[in-house]
This record gives sequence, C-alpha cells and structure tokens, in this order.
Amino acid sequence: MINIPKIKLGIVAVSRDCFPIELSKSRREAVIKACSERGVSIKEIKTTVENEKDVLKALKDLKEAEVNALVLYLGNFGPEGPETMLAQKFSGPTMFVAAAEETGENLVNDRGDAYCGMLNASYNLGLRKLNPYIPEYPVGTAEEIAEMILDFENIARILLGLKKLKIISFGPRPQDFLACNAPIQPLYDLGIEIMENSELDLFKAFNNHENDSRISEVVKNMEKELGDGNRYPKILSKLAQYELTLKDGIEQNLGASEFAIFANKCWPAFQTQFGFVPCYVNSRFAMRGIPISCETDIYGALSEYIITLATNLPATLLDINNTVPKDMYEENRKKVENYKLNDLFMGFHCGNTPICYIKNAEMKYQLIMHKFLEPNKEPDISRGTLEGIIIPGDITIFRLQGTADCKLKSYMAQGEVLDINPKSFGGIGVFAVKEMARFYRHILIAKRFPHHTGIAFKHVGKVLFETMKILGINDVAFNQPSNLLYRNENPFA
Repeated sequence: MINIPKIKLGIVAVSRDCFPIELSKSRREAVIKACSERGVSIKEIKTTVENEKDVLKALKDLKEAEVNALVLYLGNFGPEGPETMLAQKFSGPTMFVAAAEETGENLVNDRGDAYCGMLNASYNLGLRKLNPYIPEYPVGTAEEIAEMILDFENIARILLGLKKLKIISFGPRPQDFLACNAPIQPLYDLGIEIMENSELDLFKAFNNHENDSRISEVVKNMEKELGDGNRYPKILSKLAQYELTLKDGIEQNLGASEFAIFANKCWPAFQTQFGFVPCYVNSRFAMRGIPISCETDIYGALSEYIITLATNLPATLLDINNTVPKDMYEENRKKVENYKLNDLFMGFHCGNTPICYIKNAEMKYQLIMHKFLEPNKEPDISRGTLEGIIIPGDITIFRLQGTADCKLKSYMAQGEVLDINPKSFGGIGVFAVKEMARFYRHILIAKRFPHHTGIAFKHVGKVLFETMKILGINDVAFNQPSNLLYRNENPFA
C-alpha cells in the first residue's frame, strides 16, 4: 500500500502530583510490553506529565521521535489540565485510556484511581472542545489497553489520511447517476482537497502518453498478474497507456497534499473515445491503496479510501445490485442457514474489484456496454473488465455521503460474502447482512443513500463507527437487530 500514511504511535503517561509517579511509569512499561507481544510498535516517551512544563518537554520528545498518533495514558488519576493541554497542543490524533487496578492485595499505596481521573479528563476535554478517541470502556489492564491501541492505530490512519488527501475527479457524472451527488463544502469541512476536471482533460493527457516508453513494462506486469485469465491481450497496451496517464496525473497534481484518489467518469462516451473500459486499471490502482470510483462518484471514492485506511487492505466499490432468486437460496440451504432470503443481495460492478479478491479472475468485456455500443460484433471498445466471483469471507459495507444541504451522513454494516456461485457476469458475489431488508428500507432508501457501497474485506465496523464520531458526523446508521425498530419503522409490519 503506497498511498496511506505511516502511523508512528507514541505513549505518554500522566501522573497527578499527589499520587506516586512510579505507579504511572511502571504501568506504562507494562503497556509497552503488552503492545510488543501483539506486534504493535509504539514509542515510549519517558517524560511523565505532572505539570505544564512536563507538557512542553513531552511535546519536544514526541517531535524528536516523529510520533504522529499519541496515546495519553492515565497510569493514575492524572492532572486534568496538563494532560488535556498536551492533547490540545499535539498536532495529530490522540487517544485517552486509563489503568485498571491490578490486584486487591495492594489498594492502599498502589491504588491509582485512574477510573475516577478519566472523568475529570473528559470534562476538561469538553471545556477545550477536543474530541479525542476514547474507547467504549477506556479503563483496562495493560493487555486490554494494548488491544485498544490496535483500534486507535487504524483510526489514526484514517484521520491523518483524510487531512492530507486530494480527490481528483474527471466528470461530470453520467446523466442517470445524479444520485452520486457530491457537494464540495463537506469535503473541505473534513480537510480534504478536491480537484474537478473535464473528461477532455483526461483524454488530452491520455493521448499525450500514446508513445510512452514505459507502456511495454506495464503490459508485462499486467500479463504476469492476469496469467491464464488474460482473455484479451491486445487491449493491454491501451490499458497500460491509461494507467500511466493516471499515475503521472497524481504526481503532477498532488500539490500540497500527500495522498490522492480518483473519481472518474467511465461511460458512455469513454468507450467510444478511449477505445476500452477502464475497470481493470481501476482494480490495479485499488490494490495500491488508490481507489478509483466509477461514474465520478466522489463520495464513493472517499468511502473506499476510508476503508483502505481502516483496514490497511485494498477495498472496492460495488452496486447494491440485485436480489438472490428464491431457487438459488433453496439450492444453497446449507450455506445460508443463518440468513433469511431477504438478508441476501448481490454486490456487483463491471470489473473494478482488486484481483486478490476474485476467484479465477479473467480479463473480459462489459456485457451491457457491448450490447449497447457494438451489438452483433466481436467485443472491441467494451473490453477491459476484470471479472469473476468475489471470494467468500467477512466484509463490511460502508459509505460516507455528503447530502444536498451539505451535511455528512454515514452507514456501516458487517456481514460476509457467501461461497455461492452468483451465476452472472462482472465482479460479483452473494452478500449476506443480518436484517438487510430492514436496513435497505429504513436506512438506504429512507436516508436517500445512492446505490454504490464501499466494501471492506474485513469486519471493521467498530473502527469506522468510532472514526465517524471523532469526525463529528452525527448521522451514523447501522443494521439494527429485529428487536430494535428504526425511526418510522412500522411496528405492525
């Protein structure tokens, strides 16, 4: 992954001056040890903060250690002023956690009262209008704190990535995809830069790469990646030309940002002018941590990138596309025993999903575009999709969306891809999400979300939910269990 920030965690212990400072130090050392056992790299800052001068010393230590994500650890009650001041003055994401008492054998000299101190810390954070990451239950043993830090590392990666992100789009959106509405103000509210371009800009840049000397090298890489699935080898040179166009486009337009993603128009004029469909190239960029959303879906690209940051894995963008026929459900009873028929749907797109998530992936042509643009002919300008069945396993569907009135809303739901043949075309799989039918009606429809959803190939709802809270997004939806009604859900239905 080349398009995401590298997180360098640091931990600073704090100590209230009427408590033994050694208690915070020894507990900090235990957290470091627990992190090491879990493979979490974290810099131990030796300065223990008791007062404001310690804050300045700790900030200096953090800067020298190049720490960009800070764990503030209440080894005892902690000094509410200095500890929250440190969070305020630190330039990156922060997390507050507190030590649990270790044993009932020493609750006199070694009682830390961090359980109490966390309350004062949160009160002072509110006065300073700070919103750090505080886990659901932020008090724990060294081992439990280490697990919380694992989540924070992923949250911090999202927060830092968004601050330094530029979205490059080539549009406008296709006529019948106005659902992919993209108000710009909420992007700026998140600290994200946006650069909107015409398709003509992209076409001009593509033509300028026609005789690029690097094309042959990219073609060889594509051939190696596709292997036996290279059904249309003659289209690879055009795809390579397009890939280099986008690669150079990032370098030329990154500007003050550090990371970039794309939201590109991919039909209907794209095929007739460029001479291919761009799906396979999109899949290759996603593998590197550079999502390219279809149909100029700016918030779709952003959702994919957030997923990539949360998981440190490639993501994809799919249509919440079609129902699973009842006969297919019955044929696969053993594989769907934990799900109702309306818990299932098919996730589909033409061929943009990374090859690592596709079984027996093949270079093919876009069936719908072929019928429309070149009927009764051998596929030509409709070639360029990466097709196959999406591999079974855990997934999270997620979307962050800007509304027409420039507000932000989000949803997430965890589920899985089932090991069932979808019997269809494109990059496609049978998805299962508990209570999907109600989620579909009372969130996706009722809240006016578009048909595209980001797919994380991992259960990551916890991290996404916490990050949305930190970003100040109040409208965050999830698939509610059957005993918990949605707002306006008919209780008699």
